[in-house]
Amino acid sequence: MGYLFTSESVSEGHPDKICDQVSDAVLDAVLAEDPDGRVACECFATTGMIVVGGEITTNTYIDLPRLVRNVIRDIGYTKAEYRFDADSCAVINVINKQSSNIAQGVNTGGAGDQGMMFGYACKETPEYMPAALMYSHKLVEKLADIRKNHSALMPYLRPDAKAQVTIAYDDNGKISGITTIVVSTQHDAGVNQETIAADIKKHVIPEVIPADLISPDTVFHINPTGIFEIGGPHGDTGLTGRKIIVDTYGGKAPHGGGAFSGKDPTKVDRSAAYAARYLAKNIVAAGLAEQCTIQVSYAIGVKEPVSLLVDTHGTGTIPASTLSAFIMKNIDLSPSGIIDRLQLKRPIYRATAAYGHFGRNDFPWEQLDLVPLFSTLSA
Repeated sequence: MGYLFTSESVSEGHPDKICDQVSDAVLDAVLAEDPDGRVACECFATTGMIVVGGEITTNTYIDLPRLVRNVIRDIGYTKAEYRFDADSCAVINVINKQSSNIAQGVNTGGAGDQGMMFGYACKETPEYMPAALMYSHKLVEKLADIRKNHSALMPYLRPDAKAQVTIAYDDNGKISGITTIVVSTQHDAGVNQETIAADIKKHVIPEVIPADLISPDTVFHINPTGIFEIGGPHGDTGLTGRKIIVDTYGGKAPHGGGAFSGKDPTKVDRSAAYAARYLAKNIVAAGLAEQCTIQVSYAIGVKEPVSLLVDTHGTGTIPASTLSAFIMKNIDLSPSGIIDRLQLKRPIYRATAAYGHFGRNDFPWEQLDLVPLFSTLSA
């Protein structure tokens, strides 16, 4: 039997994503001057205030209030009527140094924490990502593009937005269409909801969703509560790391539970999840599977992974155990090995903090340079 699958995304102006972007901007600022800096930065945002905390050890100086305000301004919170804006919000600093107990394990090349991480890839989209999530990302990204670069089309848009897409699959697990699209966008006061719905159907959805996936039966829910004037941190508090499914695979693959934003690459929550995606994507791109999930796990202070699992969900051309053994023999999955291979001690992270960490080719873990290596297995 066929089935339905749904994923969601949120815009860069969503309160949780504001916090993710500030956390990663802090990380980038440290890495730009101190590539060996240790960062675990988290934020909390609410009406008129953002708290920046965590553990940071570095030899550089960050003008934290200026950095935070610049991020908030770039996102689009520039008006006092939003009740959270770059010029007037309080920036509260509660940052401490990294625990020496953690540092003694990391300094010798070990993992910064225990845990398990997952990577996934499939052939549903050109990005090797699940379709429901990619379309959801692109819907909210398009809203932001219109708001920032083509505001005359929809001059009433505000920064906060969410989208959700439900994909229908046939009996063979292939995409047959889209049954439901949900778009909720914050807007100026007094804007007619019919106008918003018409504009989204004209300027947003056709730019993102292939026409052949939409049918007369496709249901559209646009601002289904009726009004979405109050948004951002004034409408809901924000926290770093609260959108881990949006950040990864939209629920299509397992998640180890660790968030990414604000963490330097010695934290395997982040770097090993990137490595697992890198491996899964290259396996699928090499034609060894239609879809692939990889789990890798670590013990704090220990260099080598505790375990590695490859699952090709019955679509593999060779045994998954062969793939696992091949990876362990040929790819260094120690934290330092991952960092060196993907060159992760660079200020590249703020861009990851909205619209997904995967499926965007400007990130090093999205490169396909391992395809020739994996292709030797099918020779």
